[in-house]
Amino acid sequence: MSVTVRVLSYNVRSLRDDRHAVARVIRATAPDVVCLQEVPRFFRWRKHAARLARESGLVTVTGGAPSCGTMILSGLRVAVERAEDITFPLTRGAHRRGLATAVLRFGRDTRLAVISCHLSLLNAERRAQGELLLRRLAAMGVPAGVVAGDINEPAGGPTFRRLAGTLKDGWERAPAGGEFTYPAGAARRRIDAVLCTEPVSVRSCGVPTEPAAGDLVRASDHLPVLAELTV
Repeated sequence: MSVTVRVLSYNVRSLRDDRHAVARVIRATAPDVVCLQEVPRFFRWRKHAARLARESGLVTVTGGAPSCGTMILSGLRVAVERAEDITFPLTRGAHRRGLATAVLRFGRDTRLAVISCHLSLLNAERRAQGELLLRRLAAMGVPAGVVAGDINEPAGGPTFRRLAGTLKDGWERAPAGGEFTYPAGAARRRIDAVLCTEPVSVRSCGVPTEPAAGDLVRASDHLPVLAELTV
């Protein structure tokens, strides 16, 4: 039996802008799973994460400080089979980054591996992280998988191409809504993406049109990406 899953990817810039607008954007898109980047990861980060999940009508699956600012939220119809936070090797002078990962179950037996990622600003480090991400997804042992996050380079870049060469780029398969995700006020680059493995079908993917335009600009310097998938 196939299941339709709505996955939202969103860099929320540490909730430094309008956190209420972030919650409204998430609610407006009615996601089953949210992959966040740049969630608060230092002082009282658990409180901030719990409040965002509550205001968004979701629950926290995993992530935060242990995954270096990536996080997964989900709706109540989703069962968490297992979850793990991963940290990448640290490059001197760069921010430590990591992955929030989870295997989620929909209904009795539909399983989906989910990874929220935020790759490096440094070219070489970003390429290495992309390889580690693909290895981690394969190691999760679930044929149906989705990677969502801030790739930190345009779709034509080498790391983006590597990921999209192994996984399906949601926007390329079924574009819907807007293409560009950064910067929010005058977006002209697609550096955020939802990508999935072959068993997952992409019904639509792009910057959602449901939220109010003012909320999208107030919430963060990135625009979100919403994908509707069939698992």
